[in-house]
Amino acid sequence: MQIHSAEFETSAADLANCPPTTLPEFAFVGRSNVGKSSLINMLSGQKKDIAIVSSKPGRTRLINFFNMNKKWKLVDLPGYGYAKTSKDMQGKFQEFVTDYLLNREGLRCVFVLIDSKLPPQDIDLRFTQWLMESQVPFVLAFTKSDKAKPGAVRRNQDAFLHSMSEFCDGLPKFFTSSSKNRDGRRDILNFIDAAINIA
Repeated sequence: MQIHSAEFETSAADLANCPPTTLPEFAFVGRSNVGKSSLINMLSGQKKDIAIVSSKPGRTRLINFFNMNKKWKLVDLPGYGYAKTSKDMQGKFQEFVTDYLLNREGLRCVFVLIDSKLPPQDIDLRFTQWLMESQVPFVLAFTKSDKAKPGAVRRNQDAFLHSMSEFCDGLPKFFTSSSKNRDGRRDILNFIDAAINIA
């Protein structure tokens, strides 16, 4: 898939204010500071960033919708697990993100971003287990692969998948990505293209 246009559409604070479901949607979510905005900008391939990259994690407060090629929508969900966010604010994030993931008719697949520099994190494993139990389709995208040696990246990936195998029979598809080197871009976009065409 080639990205010819990538345009910010709107932001929403809850499911009721999300735009009408007119195109298939692919949501991106992960722990704060996992490199989500950088990955979104890398996938869009635009000269100007479409997602704001902040030095401070946890800046995304809303669900952001981007129209890609006027054919599908990339949905940027708030990151989870940022310690400096108040418990009240974390609860609000969890409530409306959960509502979107469970009830959004146009949602085709969720990309769960995992930091490939780190060993398995409990919060990521709990989130993937919840997605499985809720029957929300998802894949994994291991980010920041350029920031660790290839052997370390593979070990962390294997360890994460091994941990997942304790609560699921079939492991999800996964991608390895680097926003700096643009690794994984073609594979992720081709996966999205195939998912659109299947339906």
